[in-house]
Amino acid sequence: MNSPCDTSKGEALMPAGPFAPAAREAVYRAIHTRRDVRDQFLPDPLPEDLVLRLLQAAHAAPSVGFMQPWSFILIRDGETKAKAHAAFQRANDEAAAMFAGEQQALYRNLKLEGLLKAPLSIVVTSDPDRAGPVVLGRTHNPKMDLYSTVCAVQNLWLAARAEGVGVGWVSIFRDEDVRALLGIPQRVEIVAWLCLGYVGDLYVEPELAIKGWRQRLPLEDLVFEGRWGDAKASE
Repeated sequence: MNSPCDTSKGEALMPAGPFAPAAREAVYRAIHTRRDVRDQFLPDPLPEDLVLRLLQAAHAAPSVGFMQPWSFILIRDGETKAKAHAAFQRANDEAAAMFAGEQQALYRNLKLEGLLKAPLSIVVTSDPDRAGPVVLGRTHNPKMDLYSTVCAVQNLWLAARAEGVGVGWVSIFRDEDVRALLGIPQRVEIVAWLCLGYVGDLYVEPELAIKGWRQRLPLEDLVFEGRWGDAKASE
């Protein structure tokens, strides 16, 4: 019988057993205590070795066809962040006008100042041409490069939580403003503008839930058995 690490066929393998309980708990803790940070950043710069670890975690993400479509633009320059914040403000005013009544008032009271407070921004992009015109696994779904890049964002976010670093995803932009500011080619998709920095505290629950914007949906309402809409059979 082959051993768990048999390499007789030139395939390097490793055991696939569960983590030790403490390590397993740490993974779940990172998942369940991860938060989208908007306003609680401390000004302390992030050490370069820490930033490298976060980027390595992102780069270790799964990708369809092993295409690895992601790239990372590191932004520390205050002038660039100020221009990005101005672009955000323009889009944010447009976004606020899309809501009405109490919801608009609540939206305008949300603190969304991470762009100026966070010492580091990382813009994550996706290059659809990275692996050529025909990609294993993307032949029938052209969005798989974007989905793969989002996995890299999640990897970075969870690694940051383990390092005590807060992350905020800024999505309220006009695409063309960010593209012009950072010189991103038209064929390359802008997936995420992430604000990173140390934080002293995190919300116990997602901030939008605590402030009454929206609550977490019950998991049992989202799990179907066999077909869309068929409720999972009760035990």
